[in-house]
Amino acid sequence: MAEIRRVAVLGCGLMGSGIAEVSARAGYETHVREVSDELAQKGFARIRKSLDRAVDKGKLEAGERDSTVARITTTTRLDDLSAADIVIEAVTEDLDTKNGMFRELDGICGKDTLFASNTSSLTIASMAAATTRPDRFVGLHFFNPVPVMKLVEVVRSIATSREAFDRAFEFARSLGKAPVEAKDTSGFIVNRLLVPYMLDAIRCLETGLASMEDIDKGMTLGTGYPMGPFVLGDFVGIDTLYYIAEIMFDEFREPRFAPPPLLKRMVTLGYFGRKTNRGFYDYTGEKPVPVDLVK
Repeated sequence: MAEIRRVAVLGCGLMGSGIAEVSARAGYETHVREVSDELAQKGFARIRKSLDRAVDKGKLEAGERDSTVARITTTTRLDDLSAADIVIEAVTEDLDTKNGMFRELDGICGKDTLFASNTSSLTIASMAAATTRPDRFVGLHFFNPVPVMKLVEVVRSIATSREAFDRAFEFARSLGKAPVEAKDTSGFIVNRLLVPYMLDAIRCLETGLASMEDIDKGMTLGTGYPMGPFVLGDFVGIDTLYYIAEIMFDEFREPRFAPPPLLKRMVTLGYFGRKTNRGFYDYTGEKPVPVDLVK
């Protein structure tokens, strides 16, 4: 397969913009596709702000920032990604949306173009099956914030060729990341372990084992975790956690993956965490305050 020189990223939200940033910083010509000019410019501004912050902290030279920005092009047309050597999808966690784009790109991109998804819970096979290149389809699961977090889960489905997997693995390494190999099961490595832990914390709260603050404090001070499960849930997004849990429960049919009733009620009421200023904690004041969720 050809050397990777041109990278395409589908989506310029929180994850897509981060992936585009690390790709361009690594020297790759990077094209980012969004559904509208407004969203594309919003994502580009996020990238520029992140690079400016790195310069201010002395982690990046101003000249390197400028050259990184120059390597990024935004578009609203899938046709503009035809010359990409790898396409990395980072859109909403909806299988139909992802597969619609992959089907179209399958007829646009060259036969050697590698397809990759940043999905955190869907199987790679469920997307690869929508294309004529399941042997050149992998998972590249980055972590938020992408410019900071070192880990990338590189996922190989039962159809992925060893050549395509090795190519993706080396690409992740070229971004300055620490790639790990994972098999194609819902949640891969990290979420397979993390999601049941977070759901168990909610069940502990539901049953009155301890307060939200004490559970968070217990996991930070007792195990050395950087943040407790409820603070982490608000950071990830309560709706995102619920959606991932639903997908994993559908995959494994094990009770430990089933979303607790409290999680479902929070999603129903729009308590999504930091992005709505209300989740397990209320973020409208000077400091987060626990929300009374178990009355």
